[in-house]
Amino acid sequence: MSNINQRQIQKLLQKLSPQQIQMIKLLELPAVQLEQRIKQEIEENPVLEEDMTEEKNEEENQPKEISVEEYLKEDDTPSYKYHANNYSKDDQRRPVYLTRGRTLHEYLEEQLGYKTLTPREQTVASYLVGSIDDDGYLRRDLDSISDDIAFSLGIEVSREELEHLVGIIHELEPAGVGARSLQECLLLQLDASSACTTKSGRLARKILSSYFEEFTKKHYEKLMSRLGVGEDDFRAAIEEIVRLSPKPGNLYNEGGSEASPYIIPDFILDYQNGQFELSLNSYNVPEVKVNRRYVEMIREMAGKDGASVSDGNKEAIQFVKNKIDSAKWFISAIKQRHDTLMHTMQEILNYQKEYFVDGDQSKLRPMILKDIADRTGLDVSTISRVVNSKYIQTHFGIIPLKQLFSEAMQTDSGEEVSSYEIKNILTQCIDSEDKRKPLTDEVLMDILNGKGYHIARRTVAKYREMLGIPVARLRKQI
Repeated sequence: MSNINQRQIQKLLQKLSPQQIQMIKLLELPAVQLEQRIKQEIEENPVLEEDMTEEKNEEENQPKEISVEEYLKEDDTPSYKYHANNYSKDDQRRPVYLTRGRTLHEYLEEQLGYKTLTPREQTVASYLVGSIDDDGYLRRDLDSISDDIAFSLGIEVSREELEHLVGIIHELEPAGVGARSLQECLLLQLDASSACTTKSGRLARKILSSYFEEFTKKHYEKLMSRLGVGEDDFRAAIEEIVRLSPKPGNLYNEGGSEASPYIIPDFILDYQNGQFELSLNSYNVPEVKVNRRYVEMIREMAGKDGASVSDGNKEAIQFVKNKIDSAKWFISAIKQRHDTLMHTMQEILNYQKEYFVDGDQSKLRPMILKDIADRTGLDVSTISRVVNSKYIQTHFGIIPLKQLFSEAMQTDSGEEVSSYEIKNILTQCIDSEDKRKPLTDEVLMDILNGKGYHIARRTVAKYREMLGIPVARLRKQI
């Protein structure tokens, strides 16, 4: 027989209020997503509205304070005087005009129109063009495409027919479009060029068609031996291959790509006469306020005597009050986001002031999230949310905030240097190396150790990969 016991347990739990959760979510959003989030809130909460006027006097334009507890017999009085001002005095609302050219797929569709195709072939060829990615490759298997065409278009098409139509697509511009692999892509471009009739072009084609794997691994000595050619002829063939594009879709992409986001900076930093001026980029971000009509609505429903409010009106007043409270929290969260972002970015600017003068990465001081958290008095997780997916526009370009943070490394003299300084030295060493005998990671480690930077080979490899530099074998040239 089980015993039923009643016990008291004391626990310490940390729970976030809905307002805190809202603030955290807003803090993470970059400028573009903040604009979308504010517009979403305006649609969901009728009490919020977009303020289209500029430089309003808050005291004159905000409604007088209304005491709702007189009607609801509550202790909590909503505030109507919250106003989110996302603009400085000199800011003007300026529209952003974006132009759009033809996309790669539209260009291919246009060229298909000049081909002599039956209506059935035109439909299937258009489907194939739609399956080409932004790089210009047809990466999907033809059998899968055949099944999709049968299911979505109701057309039974054989693999042989698809191969025929893919061949027609290969005749379109840019050369190499519709290829299934890098090897096929390069061969298509080479065959379409005038170089295919030259001696170097024919050798280049033989390398790509018969020795592609050895070519990608840069086994040049082995290739010259197998082909029985001299270094000059081989170099000329390699130069023909290097001129080809591994991503032909990038050669014609006027319309842009959804995969390539348009970066809008979250901060704008001006530097004039030795002085910095930091501001939060608020173009296209709606300025919101509480809709005055709902205040008047409460007045009308409450009447002159609060005691005469009906049950139906009391429910309506309570609904409006809840919406006003929600709007008040949202506007307050926007203000807090503004203050947190500006406070954090100002401390980053103070910490890296020397770097922001001219953008020289060698002047970047070692800085981690905790350094800024200690300066601002905020939590490290808050600093992380501020930095994540945010950009700053400077006089030397737009840079991600994450780029300003780097690990500290100690030299023989005990001086702390940024990891960017190590990367700059690596880049300089690799740029000046003999491409016939490129420097290995171990040799690079010895060079850095000789300069007073104690660093392991695996760390050299990590920094090299971060810089997008391949291993020594793949950097080799003839």
